Amino acid sequence: MLHFLPKPLIGLVSFLLYIGNTLFWAVPILCLAILKLPPIQRWQTWMTWLLDSCASAWISVNNCTTALFTCIRWDIKGLETLSLKDWYLVVANHQSWVDILVLQKVFNRQIPFLKFFLKKELIYVPVIGLCWWALDFPFMKRYSAAFLAKHPELKGKDVETTRKACEKFRYKPVSVMNFLEGTRFTPEKHHKQQAPFAHLLKPKAGGISFVLNAMGEHLHKLLDVTIYYPKGSPSFWDYISGKVHDIRVRVRVLPIEPSLIGDYEDPQYRQQFQQWVNQLWLDKDLQLAALKKELY
Repeated sequence: MLHFLPKPLIGLVSFLLYIGNTLFWAVPILCLAILKLPPIQRWQTWMTWLLDSCASAWISVNNCTTALFTCIRWDIKGLETLSLKDWYLVVANHQSWVDILVLQKVFNRQIPFLKFFLKKELIYVPVIGLCWWALDFPFMKRYSAAFLAKHPELKGKDVETTRKACEKFRYKPVSVMNFLEGTRFTPEKHHKQQAPFAHLLKPKAGGISFVLNAMGEHLHKLLDVTIYYPKGSPSFWDYISGKVHDIRVRVRVLPIEPSLIGDYEDPQYRQQFQQWVNQLWLDKDLQLAALKKELY
């Protein structure tokens, strides 16, 4: 609506509105988190509904800011069968921090509020770290192979800790997000990896196996999301200042078969799981190639 304004002005106003909106919703979220502390299951579940409603409202206001100041043509397909009453594992290709805003825009009020597995250290990020904690984002601590070699007694501790953190998801539908590539795609990283995919980095099968091992019994469906920016990967500033005009998103709903849940240390399971992940990524690579050829 106001996309005719100078791009630097749009970016500045949008950024201030994003910050103001975040600080505004942080207050009720943190207050509700305190009210949620009494260990009464029904009370905590009700508080979780209120917390997620606040988070969804926060996303909705951010989306309104984007709609007000930018002129993006959204081409989204595959949302028809989604439900707020289901448990989802969401995976997507990763090109930019804008991907998170795109996923929030696409899935807000379509599926349960998106939650990300976060490194334990991120809880110390000012304001938003506490909000992540209040919203039950799972904080995980991963141990390297070298560390476990020196401390074998801690093997499996990371999975067990995450599983306990996710126990609360049994009582309310949830959507958990994971970027399989582990980092944003760049031509330099792609060349360095010698990845067998034209438009993607190599997926890290161990990460999603970790999630399934920790939460598999609570997750019902996999959402395979492909994000494509026709004009190239945008920065956060590009997105909020109105420089992005076209975004294409495709969503596939896949079942989570029992065979996908297992111990990644088991060689037979690991080989089978890696084959499944590679096929998922081959299909996504073809999807990106097809999106590049699509014309409006």
